[in-house]
Amino acid sequence: MDVLPAFLSHLANERRMAAKTVEAYGSDLAFFFGFLRGHLGHEPTLRALSGLKARDIRAYLAARRRDGLSDASIARLLSSIKALYRWIGRAHGLENAEIAYLQGPRRAPRLPRPVSIEAAKDILHEAETEPDSEPWIAARDLAVLSLLYGAGLRISEALGLTGADSPAPERLRVSGKGGKVRLVPLIAPVREAIDDYAQLCPYALTKSGALFRGAKGGPLSPRIIQSRMQMLRGLLGLPETATPHALRHSFATHLLSNGADLRAIQTLLGHASLSTTQVYTGVDSSRLRAVHAAAHPRA
Repeated sequence: MDVLPAFLSHLANERRMAAKTVEAYGSDLAFFFGFLRGHLGHEPTLRALSGLKARDIRAYLAARRRDGLSDASIARLLSSIKALYRWIGRAHGLENAEIAYLQGPRRAPRLPRPVSIEAAKDILHEAETEPDSEPWIAARDLAVLSLLYGAGLRISEALGLTGADSPAPERLRVSGKGGKVRLVPLIAPVREAIDDYAQLCPYALTKSGALFRGAKGGPLSPRIIQSRMQMLRGLLGLPETATPHALRHSFATHLLSNGADLRAIQTLLGHASLSTTQVYTGVDSSRLRAVHAAAHPRA
């Protein structure tokens, strides 16, 4: 049987995968089958595939790496090969444990993409002065964005606040991921933004009800803030990475660049592990180098 067309037909007709996805699998595996023809000296049959060793797959991946493929691309190739072998096992009863347990390269963690200090200020200024919004809606959006950038909240945490959080306290009690509670200090501009919104909001802000309301009075949807951020970045010429969550990244990065302790940033962000917070050291490596040069006895 012609193995590759049969597998791609399975993906398209039984798994109902999108045409582009099937095309990607086909492209990845065509290179693999081409390599095997030279490696084995004959067409790769089902029996030949089931008898391959881990070293054979590693030889193929090494050849593709010499072609200049990145770790992410190598990991994708291995994923395609494993998907093929899973199908062979289910459809034809031919298992290959060596292939199933092969490990690909670890992907480097994606660094956060914060906005600059100037861009963050511009975002908040434009949110406050948006001419097409009702005053209370502009105040609401400013308050939410201020919580993301000024206090490092996740958007879900900001929208989870209730009327009990108004007037804004100096230390805000935030319920984060997994129900973990932390206390976050609120600087004066953030408190003022929340209080201005609360005074303008046309709906009664009850102790147990949502603090931030949509246009019709219900709890504010995160999509509204995401849409507003999309409009603001278009207005300011910022990249698509300038999202509401990027403001939280900016909060951490700007604190670090101004000398804040990494443990303190961990606490403010509500990270369970310091390793999660350490991703920001990759963003602001210049600051870390300066701290090292200034503080090390042999510097």
